Amino acid sequence: MEKQFTLSEFCHLIGSQIERSFPETYLVVAEISGMQIKSGHCYLELVEKSNKGNIYDARVRTICWASTYNMLSAYFAHETGQTLQNGMKVLVEVEVNFHPVYGLSLIIVGINPQFTLGEMQQQRQLTIDQLRREGIFDMNKMLHLPSLPKRIAIISSSDAAGLGDFEDQLTNNPKGYRFRTTLFPAIMQGDNAAQSIISALEEIAQREEQFDLVLITRGGGSTNDLSCFDEYLLCALCAQFPLPIMTAIGHTRDVSILDQVAYIAVKTPTAAAAFLIELMDKQAEIIANAEGRVYYALNNMLQSKQQQLIYLKSMLASSFNMRIEKYRNQLEMIEHTIGLHSPQRILKQGYTLTLCDGIPMKSALKAKKGQRITTEFIDGTIHSIVE
Repeated sequence: MEKQFTLSEFCHLIGSQIERSFPETYLVVAEISGMQIKSGHCYLELVEKSNKGNIYDARVRTICWASTYNMLSAYFAHETGQTLQNGMKVLVEVEVNFHPVYGLSLIIVGINPQFTLGEMQQQRQLTIDQLRREGIFDMNKMLHLPSLPKRIAIISSSDAAGLGDFEDQLTNNPKGYRFRTTLFPAIMQGDNAAQSIISALEEIAQREEQFDLVLITRGGGSTNDLSCFDEYLLCALCAQFPLPIMTAIGHTRDVSILDQVAYIAVKTPTAAAAFLIELMDKQAEIIANAEGRVYYALNNMLQSKQQQLIYLKSMLASSFNMRIEKYRNQLEMIEHTIGLHSPQRILKQGYTLTLCDGIPMKSALKAKKGQRITTEFIDGTIHSIVE
Protein backbone atom coordinates (compact mmCIF):
# COMPACT_ATOMS: atom_id res chain seq x y z
CA MET A 1 0.00 0.00 0.00
CA GLU A 2 1.28 3.39 -1.01
CA LYS A 3 2.26 5.80 1.78
CA GLN A 4 -0.27 8.52 2.53
CA PHE A 5 0.63 12.18 3.22
CA THR A 6 -1.22 15.04 4.66
CA LEU A 7 -1.21 18.03 2.36
CA SER A 8 1.25 19.91 4.58
CA GLU A 9 3.53 16.90 4.74
CA PHE A 10 3.40 16.56 0.97
CA CYS A 11 4.11 20.27 0.48
CA HIS A 12 7.10 20.03 2.82
CA LEU A 13 8.31 17.04 0.81
CA ILE A 14 8.04 19.08 -2.39
CA GLY A 15 9.84 21.97 -0.72
CA SER A 16 12.70 19.75 0.47
CA GLN A 17 13.03 18.24 -3.01
CA ILE A 18 13.11 21.69 -4.61
CA GLU A 19 15.70 22.94 -2.12
CA ARG A 20 17.92 19.92 -2.84
CA SER A 21 17.45 20.39 -6.60
CA PHE A 22 18.14 24.13 -6.53
CA PRO A 23 20.65 24.65 -3.71
CA GLU A 24 22.35 27.71 -5.23
CA THR A 25 21.32 31.16 -6.48
CA TYR A 26 20.46 31.63 -10.18
CA LEU A 27 20.56 34.54 -12.64
CA VAL A 28 17.17 35.08 -14.29
CA VAL A 29 16.15 37.54 -17.04
CA ALA A 30 12.53 38.63 -16.74
CA GLU A 31 10.13 41.57 -16.80
CA ILE A 32 8.72 43.11 -13.63
CA SER A 33 4.93 42.99 -13.24
CA GLY A 34 2.46 43.80 -10.45
CA MET A 35 5.08 45.38 -8.22
CA GLN A 36 3.96 46.47 -4.72
CA ILE A 37 5.76 47.62 -1.59
CA LYS A 38 4.32 46.47 1.75
CA SER A 39 6.02 46.99 5.12
CA GLY A 40 9.25 47.62 3.24
CA HIS A 41 9.08 44.29 1.40
CA CYS A 42 8.77 44.26 -2.38
CA TYR A 43 6.18 41.87 -3.82
CA LEU A 44 6.09 41.38 -7.57
CA GLU A 45 5.84 38.89 -10.36
CA LEU A 46 8.61 38.05 -12.77
CA VAL A 47 7.10 37.35 -16.18
CA GLU A 48 8.16 36.41 -19.67
CA LYS A 49 5.83 37.46 -22.47
CA SER A 50 5.44 35.59 -25.72
CA ASN A 51 5.83 37.19 -29.10
CA LYS A 52 2.05 37.19 -29.42
CA GLY A 53 1.56 40.12 -27.05
CA ASN A 54 0.44 39.92 -23.44
CA ILE A 55 0.33 36.13 -23.33
CA TYR A 56 2.78 34.80 -20.75
CA ASP A 57 5.28 32.05 -21.45
CA ALA A 58 6.22 32.09 -17.75
CA ARG A 59 5.03 33.83 -14.58
CA VAL A 60 6.42 33.39 -11.04
CA ARG A 61 5.57 35.01 -7.72
CA THR A 62 8.65 36.83 -6.42
CA ILE A 63 9.67 38.57 -3.19
CA CYS A 64 12.52 40.87 -2.23
CA TRP A 65 12.69 41.20 1.54
CA ALA A 66 12.96 44.69 3.03
CA SER A 67 16.56 44.32 4.23
CA THR A 68 17.65 43.37 0.71
CA TYR A 69 15.23 45.59 -1.22
CA ASN A 70 16.35 48.83 0.46
CA MET A 71 19.94 48.15 -0.52
CA LEU A 72 19.26 46.84 -4.05
CA SER A 73 16.77 49.57 -5.01
CA ALA A 74 19.17 52.34 -3.92
CA TYR A 75 22.04 50.70 -5.80
CA PHE A 76 19.91 50.24 -8.92
CA ALA A 77 18.70 53.87 -8.89
CA HIS A 78 22.25 55.17 -8.41
CA GLU A 79 23.58 53.16 -11.33
CA THR A 80 20.73 53.60 -13.80
CA GLY A 81 19.00 56.82 -12.79
CA GLN A 82 15.77 54.81 -12.75
CA THR A 83 13.61 53.22 -10.07
CA LEU A 84 12.53 49.61 -10.31
CA GLN A 85 9.08 49.63 -11.86
CA ASN A 86 6.53 47.61 -13.78
CA GLY A 87 7.45 46.80 -17.37
CA MET A 88 11.19 47.03 -16.72
CA LYS A 89 13.36 44.17 -17.92
CA VAL A 90 15.89 43.06 -15.29
CA LEU A 91 18.58 40.52 -14.60
CA VAL A 92 18.15 39.34 -11.01
CA GLU A 93 19.85 36.81 -8.79
CA VAL A 94 17.26 34.59 -7.12
CA GLU A 95 16.83 31.72 -4.71
CA VAL A 96 14.12 29.13 -5.30
CA ASN A 97 11.61 28.80 -2.48
CA PHE A 98 8.54 26.65 -1.92
CA HIS A 99 6.08 27.44 0.88
CA PRO A 100 3.32 25.00 1.94
CA VAL A 101 0.73 27.82 1.85
CA TYR A 102 2.03 30.24 -0.78
CA GLY A 103 3.60 27.75 -3.13
CA LEU A 104 6.55 28.32 -5.42
CA SER A 105 8.27 31.69 -5.32
CA LEU A 106 11.59 33.29 -6.12
CA ILE A 107 13.51 35.33 -3.57
CA ILE A 108 15.56 38.18 -5.08
CA VAL A 109 19.00 38.50 -3.49
CA GLY A 110 20.81 40.55 -6.16
CA ILE A 111 20.36 42.60 -9.31
CA ASN A 112 22.53 43.64 -12.25
CA PRO A 113 21.76 47.28 -13.18
CA GLN A 114 24.09 47.17 -16.21
CA PHE A 115 21.79 44.65 -17.88
CA THR A 116 18.82 47.00 -17.50
CA LEU A 117 20.90 49.92 -18.79
CA GLY A 118 21.75 47.86 -21.84
CA GLU A 119 18.11 46.93 -22.40
CA MET A 120 17.04 50.56 -22.01
CA GLN A 121 19.76 51.75 -24.38
CA GLN A 122 18.83 49.10 -26.91
CA GLN A 123 15.18 50.16 -26.81
CA ARG A 124 16.20 53.83 -27.09
CA GLN A 125 18.31 53.03 -30.13
CA LEU A 126 15.45 51.10 -31.75
CA THR A 127 13.20 54.14 -31.27
CA ILE A 128 15.83 56.50 -32.69
CA ASP A 129 16.39 54.21 -35.68
CA GLN A 130 12.65 54.10 -36.37
CA LEU A 131 12.35 57.89 -36.23
CA ARG A 132 15.27 58.24 -38.63
CA ARG A 133 13.87 55.61 -41.03
CA GLU A 134 10.59 57.53 -41.13
CA GLY A 135 12.50 60.73 -41.95
CA ILE A 136 11.05 62.72 -39.05
CA PHE A 137 13.94 62.77 -36.56
CA ASP A 138 15.15 66.29 -37.53
CA MET A 139 11.88 67.82 -38.71
CA ASN A 140 11.29 70.06 -35.68
CA LYS A 141 14.84 71.42 -35.91
CA MET A 142 14.10 72.62 -39.45
CA LEU A 143 11.30 74.95 -38.33
CA HIS A 144 11.80 78.72 -38.19
CA LEU A 145 11.98 80.14 -34.69
CA PRO A 146 10.64 83.74 -34.66
CA SER A 147 13.25 86.38 -33.87
CA LEU A 148 11.15 87.54 -30.93
CA PRO A 149 9.46 84.42 -29.45
CA LYS A 150 7.19 86.10 -26.90
CA ARG A 151 4.15 83.76 -26.86
CA ILE A 152 5.11 80.60 -25.00
CA ALA A 153 2.96 77.48 -24.52
CA ILE A 154 4.19 75.56 -21.46
CA ILE A 155 3.60 71.86 -20.84
CA SER A 156 4.39 71.07 -17.22
CA SER A 157 2.97 69.91 -13.95
CA SER A 158 1.18 72.89 -12.41
CA ASP A 159 3.16 72.46 -9.18
CA ALA A 160 6.56 71.80 -10.78
CA ALA A 161 9.40 73.17 -8.68
CA GLY A 162 11.02 75.11 -11.52
CA LEU A 163 7.89 76.48 -13.18
CA GLY A 164 7.63 79.43 -10.79
CA ASP A 165 11.31 80.22 -11.29
CA PHE A 166 10.81 80.20 -15.05
CA GLU A 167 7.81 82.55 -14.86
CA ASP A 168 9.57 84.86 -12.38
CA GLN A 169 12.73 85.09 -14.49
CA LEU A 170 10.75 85.95 -17.61
CA THR A 171 8.50 88.50 -15.87
CA ASN A 172 11.29 90.27 -13.97
CA ASN A 173 13.98 90.29 -16.63
CA PRO A 174 16.33 93.32 -16.33
CA LYS A 175 15.39 94.81 -19.71
CA GLY A 176 11.63 94.65 -19.12
CA TYR A 177 10.89 92.41 -22.11
CA ARG A 178 7.26 91.32 -22.27
CA PHE A 179 6.34 87.62 -22.62
CA ARG A 180 2.96 85.87 -22.64
CA THR A 181 2.89 82.34 -21.22
CA THR A 182 0.04 79.80 -21.21
CA LEU A 183 0.24 76.65 -19.09
CA PHE A 184 -1.11 73.32 -20.35
CA PRO A 185 -0.93 71.05 -17.27
CA ALA A 186 0.26 67.48 -17.77
CA ILE A 187 1.56 64.50 -15.82
CA MET A 188 5.34 64.59 -16.18
CA GLN A 189 6.37 61.17 -14.87
CA GLY A 190 4.98 57.68 -14.51
CA ASP A 191 3.06 55.32 -16.75
CA ASN A 192 0.54 57.95 -17.91
CA ALA A 193 3.02 60.78 -18.51
CA ALA A 194 3.57 60.29 -22.25
CA GLN A 195 -0.15 60.21 -23.07
CA SER A 196 -0.78 63.24 -20.84
CA ILE A 197 1.91 65.26 -22.65
CA ILE A 198 0.52 64.12 -26.03
CA SER A 199 -2.94 65.38 -25.02
CA ALA A 200 -1.47 68.78 -24.08
CA LEU A 201 0.35 68.98 -27.44
CA GLU A 202 -2.87 68.18 -29.30
CA GLU A 203 -4.62 71.01 -27.45
CA ILE A 204 -1.82 73.43 -28.36
CA ALA A 205 -1.97 72.34 -32.02
CA GLN A 206 -5.60 73.46 -32.15
CA ARG A 207 -4.42 76.98 -31.17
CA GLU A 208 -1.19 76.91 -33.15
CA GLU A 209 -1.44 80.50 -34.42
CA GLN A 210 -1.49 81.84 -30.84
CA PHE A 211 2.03 80.65 -29.95
CA ASP A 212 5.63 81.03 -31.11
CA LEU A 213 7.22 78.22 -29.10
CA VAL A 214 6.31 75.20 -26.95
CA LEU A 215 8.27 74.54 -23.75
CA ILE A 216 8.13 71.04 -22.25
CA THR A 217 9.56 71.19 -18.74
CA ARG A 218 9.62 68.84 -15.82
CA GLY A 219 11.29 71.21 -13.40
CA GLY A 220 13.41 70.04 -10.52
CA GLY A 221 13.03 66.99 -8.33
CA SER A 222 13.90 63.35 -8.92
CA THR A 223 15.44 62.25 -12.20
CA ASN A 224 14.59 58.59 -11.74
CA ASP A 225 11.46 58.42 -13.86
CA LEU A 226 12.36 59.71 -17.32
CA SER A 227 11.40 56.77 -19.50
CA CYS A 228 8.29 58.57 -20.79
CA PHE A 229 10.54 61.00 -22.69
CA ASP A 230 11.89 58.09 -24.74
CA GLU A 231 8.50 56.74 -25.82
CA TYR A 232 8.05 56.55 -29.58
CA LEU A 233 4.57 58.10 -29.89
CA LEU A 234 5.52 61.19 -27.86
CA CYS A 235 8.83 61.66 -29.66
CA ALA A 236 7.24 61.15 -33.09
CA LEU A 237 4.58 63.76 -32.36
CA CYS A 238 7.14 66.30 -31.11
CA ALA A 239 9.39 65.69 -34.12
CA GLN A 240 6.48 66.52 -36.46
CA PHE A 241 4.92 69.29 -34.37
CA PRO A 242 4.20 72.51 -36.32
CA LEU A 243 5.77 74.76 -33.65
CA PRO A 244 9.39 74.74 -32.42
CA ILE A 245 9.70 72.72 -29.20
CA MET A 246 12.15 73.48 -26.40
CA THR A 247 12.75 70.88 -23.69
CA ALA A 248 13.91 71.62 -20.13
CA ILE A 249 13.47 68.27 -18.47
CA GLY A 250 15.89 68.96 -15.64
CA HIS A 251 18.21 65.97 -15.76
CA THR A 252 21.91 65.66 -16.50
CA ARG A 253 22.58 61.91 -16.60
CA ASP A 254 21.24 61.21 -20.09
CA VAL A 255 19.83 63.07 -23.04
CA SER A 256 16.35 61.75 -23.75
CA ILE A 257 15.11 61.04 -27.26
CA LEU A 258 12.65 63.91 -26.80
CA ASP A 259 15.63 66.22 -26.20
CA GLN A 260 17.19 64.98 -29.44
CA VAL A 261 14.15 65.54 -31.66
CA ALA A 262 13.22 68.92 -30.13
CA TYR A 263 14.18 72.22 -31.79
CA ILE A 264 16.42 72.97 -28.79
CA ALA A 265 17.10 71.29 -25.43
CA VAL A 266 18.27 73.00 -22.26
CA LYS A 267 18.81 71.51 -18.82
CA THR A 268 16.48 73.48 -16.53
CA PRO A 269 13.48 75.84 -16.62
CA THR A 270 15.71 78.75 -15.57
CA ALA A 271 18.03 77.93 -18.48
CA ALA A 272 14.98 78.03 -20.78
CA ALA A 273 14.07 81.50 -19.48
CA ALA A 274 17.68 82.63 -19.93
CA PHE A 275 17.62 81.36 -23.53
CA LEU A 276 14.49 83.35 -24.37
CA ILE A 277 15.85 86.51 -22.72
CA GLU A 278 19.12 86.08 -24.60
CA LEU A 279 17.21 85.94 -27.89
CA MET A 280 15.55 89.24 -26.98
CA ASP A 281 18.95 90.72 -26.05
CA LYS A 282 20.35 89.72 -29.44
CA GLN A 283 17.47 91.37 -31.26
CA ALA A 284 17.81 94.48 -29.09
CA GLU A 285 21.51 94.58 -29.99
CA ILE A 286 20.68 94.18 -33.68
CA ILE A 287 18.16 97.03 -33.45
CA ALA A 288 20.67 99.21 -31.56
CA ASN A 289 23.32 98.50 -34.18
CA ALA A 290 20.83 99.27 -36.94
CA GLU A 291 19.95 102.56 -35.22
CA GLY A 292 23.66 103.39 -35.06
CA ARG A 293 24.13 102.58 -38.74
CA VAL A 294 21.07 104.63 -39.68
CA TYR A 295 22.31 107.57 -37.59
CA TYR A 296 25.79 107.27 -39.12
CA ALA A 297 24.36 107.05 -42.64
CA LEU A 298 22.01 110.01 -42.09
CA ASN A 299 24.81 112.07 -40.54
CA ASN A 300 27.09 111.31 -43.50
CA MET A 301 24.25 112.14 -45.88
CA LEU A 302 23.57 115.40 -44.05
CA GLN A 303 27.24 116.36 -44.15
CA SER A 304 27.39 115.47 -47.83
CA LYS A 305 24.31 117.57 -48.56
CA GLN A 306 25.75 120.43 -46.53
CA GLN A 307 28.96 120.25 -48.57
CA GLN A 308 26.90 120.15 -51.74
CA LEU A 309 24.90 123.16 -50.54
CA ILE A 310 28.08 125.09 -49.75
CA TYR A 311 29.46 124.19 -53.18
CA LEU A 312 26.22 125.14 -54.93
CA LYS A 313 26.11 128.39 -52.97
CA SER A 314 29.66 129.14 -53.99
CA MET A 315 28.92 128.24 -57.60
CA LEU A 316 25.77 130.37 -57.53
CA ALA A 317 27.66 133.36 -56.14
CA SER A 318 30.41 132.92 -58.72
CA SER A 319 27.89 132.57 -61.52
CA PHE A 320 25.99 135.63 -60.26
CA ASN A 321 29.17 137.72 -60.10
CA MET A 322 30.23 136.61 -63.56
CA ARG A 323 26.84 137.52 -64.94
CA ILE A 324 26.92 140.93 -63.20
CA GLU A 325 30.38 141.54 -64.64
CA LYS A 326 29.14 140.51 -68.07
CA TYR A 327 26.18 142.92 -67.87
CA ARG A 328 28.47 145.66 -66.53
CA ASN A 329 30.77 145.25 -69.54
CA GLN A 330 27.82 145.28 -71.90
CA LEU A 331 26.52 148.45 -70.23
CA GLU A 332 29.90 150.11 -70.54
CA MET A 333 30.00 149.19 -74.21
CA ILE A 334 26.52 150.63 -74.69
CA GLU A 335 27.51 153.76 -72.81
CA HIS A 336 30.64 154.04 -74.95
CA THR A 337 28.57 153.59 -78.12
CA ILE A 338 26.09 156.21 -76.94
CA GLY A 339 28.97 158.48 -76.05
CA LEU A 340 30.36 158.20 -79.57
CA HIS A 341 27.03 159.38 -80.94
CA SER A 342 26.15 161.95 -78.32
CA PRO A 343 25.56 165.65 -79.31
CA GLN A 344 28.15 166.80 -76.75
CA ARG A 345 30.88 164.90 -78.58
CA ILE A 346 29.76 166.42 -81.91
CA LEU A 347 29.71 169.89 -80.41
CA LYS A 348 33.23 169.41 -79.12
CA GLN A 349 34.35 168.90 -82.70
CA GLY A 350 33.08 172.39 -83.70
CA TYR A 351 29.64 171.53 -84.88
CA THR A 352 26.54 173.36 -83.61
CA LEU A 353 22.94 172.32 -82.96
CA THR A 354 20.09 174.57 -84.13
CA LEU A 355 16.74 174.17 -82.44
CA CYS A 356 13.39 175.67 -83.20
CA ASP A 357 10.93 175.36 -80.38
CA GLY A 358 13.26 172.69 -78.90
CA ILE A 359 13.19 170.63 -82.08
CA PRO A 360 16.44 170.23 -84.11
CA MET A 361 16.36 171.93 -87.48
CA LYS A 362 17.82 169.70 -90.17
CA SER A 363 17.24 171.99 -93.12
CA ALA A 364 17.55 175.76 -93.66
CA LEU A 365 14.59 175.62 -96.02
CA LYS A 366 12.31 174.93 -93.15
CA ALA A 367 13.25 178.19 -91.37
CA LYS A 368 10.69 181.00 -91.61
CA LYS A 369 11.27 184.70 -91.44
CA GLY A 370 10.92 186.07 -87.97
CA GLN A 371 11.15 182.62 -86.45
CA ARG A 372 13.14 182.48 -83.20
CA ILE A 373 15.83 179.83 -83.22
CA THR A 374 18.47 178.68 -80.78
CA THR A 375 21.98 177.68 -81.72
CA GLU A 376 23.93 175.59 -79.23
CA PHE A 377 27.73 175.53 -79.09
CA ILE A 378 29.92 173.45 -76.88
CA ASP A 379 30.47 176.42 -74.61
CA GLY A 380 27.17 178.31 -74.82
CA THR A 381 23.89 179.15 -76.60
CA ILE A 382 22.95 181.95 -79.06
CA HIS A 383 19.33 182.98 -79.71
CA SER A 384 18.60 184.34 -83.22
CA ILE A 385 15.70 185.59 -85.35
CA VAL A 386 15.47 184.46 -88.95
CA GLU A 387 15.49 187.43 -91.48
